[in-house]
Amino acid sequence: MDLHSTYPGIEDLKRRARRRIPHFVWEYLDSGTGTEATVGRNRAALDRVGFMPSILHGPLDFDPEVRFLGKDHPLPVGIAPIGMSGLIWPDAEGILARAAAREGIPYTLSTVASQSPEDLAPHLGENAWFQLYPPKDPGIRKDMLDRARAAGFSTLVLTADVPVASRRERQTRSGLTQPPKLTPRLMAQVALRPAWALGMARAGMPRMRTLDKYVQERLNLPPTAHVGYLLRTSPGMDYVKWLRDSWDGPFVVKGVLRPEDAAPLAAAGVDALWVSNHGGRQFDGAPASIDALPAIRAAADLPLIFDGGVAGGLDILRALALGADLVMLGRALLYGLAALGEAGPGHVIDLLRRDLEANMGQLGAARLADLPRPITL
Repeated sequence: MDLHSTYPGIEDLKRRARRRIPHFVWEYLDSGTGTEATVGRNRAALDRVGFMPSILHGPLDFDPEVRFLGKDHPLPVGIAPIGMSGLIWPDAEGILARAAAREGIPYTLSTVASQSPEDLAPHLGENAWFQLYPPKDPGIRKDMLDRARAAGFSTLVLTADVPVASRRERQTRSGLTQPPKLTPRLMAQVALRPAWALGMARAGMPRMRTLDKYVQERLNLPPTAHVGYLLRTSPGMDYVKWLRDSWDGPFVVKGVLRPEDAAPLAAAGVDALWVSNHGGRQFDGAPASIDALPAIRAAADLPLIFDGGVAGGLDILRALALGADLVMLGRALLYGLAALGEAGPGHVIDLLRRDLEANMGQLGAARLADLPRPITL
């Protein structure tokens, strides 16, 4: 089957994904929080960023390569951390890590993924990042860093924008709890999705394997919260400095939306800032990530990572033109995974590559450095 003929865009993969996974899994993957206004703002704000097409440049030899934190990547993209991605498809983290290694792009493992750093060690390439939800206990904190380093993760990402559990009402309505429990209601949904059901029967229902070592029982938590919240704290700048002193590789802080946060983080020794509103999954009153990006770029000399509603190569170019150095995707890769299994993430990355080159051609930009200034549509 020619995947590019059958699934020429990420929206095609999204539609197929919805047909292949149970409803409660779809709600986990696709939902935001509140009325999902922030999810909508991400999309609407990206669509307002345009370019003036440029003509008569002759044939172009496209080179979308980017250098980031001392490493060259063939594309300006990476895979964002995705909590409990094993719920979407069996061995999700392994499939994503292998795809990133083949493509030479960063892969970020979440603290609350369904596979541990040790599970992923055989599948990691040279661009393995570990995302930390901040444990309160210093001993657990140090042990997590030691495990990530020993497994082959070179870059540490502190997610700073989840001080409390978000509500994610769509998930609650679907009947999903953490950890997932197959109630009769959910079993009825599973029965309608045989490929997913067979895969889960072989692999077992996912759990947060990184945390197995630290959590013996689940206490009274909201239904969309998980055992990670038993360990977690809301970090301050002292926490950031502790991590900087304890990690000997690149260190990134994720969840930056205010330009005034750039200088203190730079002073603390952070190597890059990650501009993100958590995909609209954490706070429904946040600005679109793309709207926050230019002011942070003006305030920061550090490299910038961007995420927030990215759905194709044009969105990547929009973010790069407004100051990002690297663009991360989460949901798009999982749509591909749920739609096509092992072949899905590679197809998404190839779609992004082709879309980047098609849009660069319209702009007369052979390299990313040649991108024109964006305009407001």
